[in-house]
Amino acid sequence: MKHFNALIIGSGQAGTPLAIRMAKAGYSTALIEKRAVGGTCINDGCIPSKSIIASARAAYDAAHADALGIHNTQPYEVRFKEIIDRKRQIVDRFRGGSERSLRETENLELIYGTAVFSGEKEVTVTRNDGSREQIKADYIFINTGARPAIPDIPGLKDSDFLTSTSVMELEALPQHLVILGAGYISLEMGQAFRRFGSKVTLIESKSHILDKEDEDIRQTVTRFLEEEGITILTGARVAEVSRNSKQDVVLHIEKNGVPAIVTGSHLLVAAGRQPNSDILQPGNAGIILDDHGYIKVNDRLETNVDRIFALGDAKGGPAFTHISYNDYRIVYRNLVEGASVSTNDRIVPYCMFTEPELGRVGLTEKEAREKGFDIDVARLEMDKASRGIIDHRPQGLLKAIVDKSTGKILGASLLCHNGGEIMSVLQMAMVAGFSYEQVKEHMFAHPTLSESLNNLFFSLER
Repeated sequence: MKHFNALIIGSGQAGTPLAIRMAKAGYSTALIEKRAVGGTCINDGCIPSKSIIASARAAYDAAHADALGIHNTQPYEVRFKEIIDRKRQIVDRFRGGSERSLRETENLELIYGTAVFSGEKEVTVTRNDGSREQIKADYIFINTGARPAIPDIPGLKDSDFLTSTSVMELEALPQHLVILGAGYISLEMGQAFRRFGSKVTLIESKSHILDKEDEDIRQTVTRFLEEEGITILTGARVAEVSRNSKQDVVLHIEKNGVPAIVTGSHLLVAAGRQPNSDILQPGNAGIILDDHGYIKVNDRLETNVDRIFALGDAKGGPAFTHISYNDYRIVYRNLVEGASVSTNDRIVPYCMFTEPELGRVGLTEKEAREKGFDIDVARLEMDKASRGIIDHRPQGLLKAIVDKSTGKILGASLLCHNGGEIMSVLQMAMVAGFSYEQVKEHMFAHPTLSESLNNLFFSLER
């Protein structure tokens, strides 16, 4: 039986840097990875999907260059295999860099295999070559992430469907991509494949898309997606999935109680994610899970078992790469540097990489009102913003929520070209405690997108 000071299970965006830093700090360290270094972000999520979206943006720009005085760009050709090959090269670059960093770190052993708890501070590892060994550790850190959730729909599991992982490994462009779910992944991939030339239909059981966003944001996103030719069916429940004689996928749905059929060449199931914690058999270590299978932690990311921590998607909450990375920093600073930091009151930003892009931070208008804040709502349509006009990117709007009593910015939804970059400016202002007046009077370079924040907050005085 091997013994380490620190054992990290999963090489996501918390596990990899934590393993390297713990080893460099003098802890004998092991990192167990079941599949590929880098976790969801590098292999199945952020990096590959945004690489594909970048190609989709180029296709869109080529198709709409006439508005900028650039002609003879039609017809352009989408070479889908080259798009996927480029994505793979980028993933290999990121994954290879991470693996090299791990292997070059002294005092750190990288183990490829599947870990299962066999005691409180003990795991049994089945290596990918079939061999098995037991490992004990003083500290254990769980960063095992999540996987696509597959709803229990009759016929679905026999329908040869795609997930958010396998859709990015297609060798040929779908003729008609039907997407089950209308969350962030669905909208990003749906818009990208539409821009490549696929017919796209989104099916959502709720009465609207983007359940966590304000109504005006949802309506604006719905409008620009439909303008690009995407069909969005809301209030639609899938009763059964099958294949016809042509091997097309057939979805039997009920939309607002009325039966209907949707037929497509491919089906992408993007109906949420579920934690991988069940694979670990955490009950063998006495680790408590919540009702959804996520590992329960406190604000210092400690489980109920002493010296066992959970980071990233394994613990639930917002499933973002930057959350996982920030989790690593909290754990490392507390354990090694003697700090006293926690997840309390951290301001969580995120982006949806449709075009226009949605950058979100802090409270929505709905959340602020539910919490009892007396608020002002600043709005600016992008067709009134200098950079939106100049770049011919008029879609979208900027929105910020302000506490009337203090003038502090409570949150923002920035739905515009490069919205995440402007969101980061407001995030910094919120962390610093700036009032909206300070941002309104701040001098930004002209004509930048950030300069639009001046006019956004001037809207409160009109």
